[in-house]
Order: sequence, then C-alpha cells, then structure tokens
Amino acid sequence: MDFKDKVVIITGAAGGIGKATAKLFANEGAKLTLVDLNKEGLEEVVSELNLSDEDYIIKETDVSKEEQVKEYVDLTLNKFGRIDAFVNNAGIEGKVMPIVETSDALLDLVLGVNVKGVYFGLKHIMPVMMEQKSGNIVNVASVAGFIGSPGMAPYIASKHAVLGINKCAALESASFGIRVNAVCPGPVDNRMMESIQESAAPGHGDEVRKQFERDIPIGRYSTNEEVANLIYYMSSDKSSGITGTAYRIDGGMAAK
Repeated sequence: MDFKDKVVIITGAAGGIGKATAKLFANEGAKLTLVDLNKEGLEEVVSELNLSDEDYIIKETDVSKEEQVKEYVDLTLNKFGRIDAFVNNAGIEGKVMPIVETSDALLDLVLGVNVKGVYFGLKHIMPVMMEQKSGNIVNVASVAGFIGSPGMAPYIASKHAVLGINKCAALESASFGIRVNAVCPGPVDNRMMESIQESAAPGHGDEVRKQFERDIPIGRYSTNEEVANLIYYMSSDKSSGITGTAYRIDGGMAAK
C-alpha cells in the first residue's frame, strides 16, 4: 500500500478519525491537504506529524459552503497537480432530541455539513479524477446509515443520504477508473461520541456509554486507529475491484 508522493485530501482532519487517518498516510509519504473548520486543530495535526512545508496544505473550511470546498480543491491542484485519494470525512453529530423538538436551524446544520459537505466534495473532486482516469474516494458514513436511533433523526437521515450518494458516485465514476466506497463506523472512542453521550443524558454520559457498549457484540467502542486502518485500506490499490460498497466497522452492532 505505497502512498509515497501520492496526494490525499482529508476533510474533518482535526478530529479523531481524521487525525488518525492523516497519520497513516503521512507515515507512508503521502502529500496531504488537511481540511477542517478548526484551524488550530489542523495546525496541531501538522505539528504532531512533523510535516514538511512542501508536503502539506491546511485549509480552514466550512464544507457546507460550495465555494469553500472548491477552494481546497483548487489549492491542492495548484500545489500538487493531482488528487489520488479523497477521504470525505467531515461530519457533525448535532444534538440528541426528538423529531418533534428539532429546530429548522439544527436540521439545516446537520444536513448541511453531513450531506452537502460530502456532495460538494464529490462534485469538485470527481472531475479531477475523471481527467486523471484514476482515484480512490472514501466517504465516511456511519452505522447510522443502516439503523434508526431515537433522538438522532437529523444525523441518521444524513448518514442514510451519504450511503445513497456513495452508490451514485460509484456508478457515475467507475468507467473513469475511479473507485468510491463508504466506511461506516459504529461508536468510536472520540469527542463525537462523548458529545452524543452527554447530549443524551447530561451529567450521565458514562452510563450512556455503558449502554452503548452492552449493545455492541464485541463489548467496546472502536478506536480512531481501527477506523483509519479501514479507510487506508479502501483508499489503496489493495482494495482494487471494490466500488459502490459500504463497510461497517461497528463491532457487530448492526449484525443483530
């Protein structure tokens, strides 16, 4: 799985999964465009990975805004000249609340980042890869794309949407030598799950975690590194022949 001098864009790169994924690619010599709304977090990633100036770009970006998505794509092409892999990872959890209490603003926020962000990334990166006649795309969805969960309707809806978009993108790009797949984590031991736990039961997040873990056959959350390993594999030529699929990494949660 040689990524030396390959160009990889990772959105949501300041978060747990994004950072772990960036580390894997950096260790293999990839050139990285790291995208996130949290610029300080991106700078911390660059510092932790000890990246050389010629090997990375960081771009503070609201992925729900198409013009900002186009900016990170253009910056990548201007510096590196191509895009070999795209990890379409940026996403937010929203808040835990019933459908009948969900505000229009919250719905717009979650769907904007989780659906439009994925869509706009594909819209502007697929043409680059089509011209190259090569490229691998991984859309980070969720086990939430397969199941329902009370209080999480905007997030659930967004991840179902990502899986539908994933199939369409794979079909539209396959003849150009591009593969498009989705990676679907269950609960992961990171900030997002901590936020969901606390939102579900303020002050009792640990109890919520225990309940989640009881529902996972292997009895624990996945790690950021485990999810990154799957993203890395699906981005590599070791997974050639696979496109239009959605791989769960959920400890067996959705198998029940």
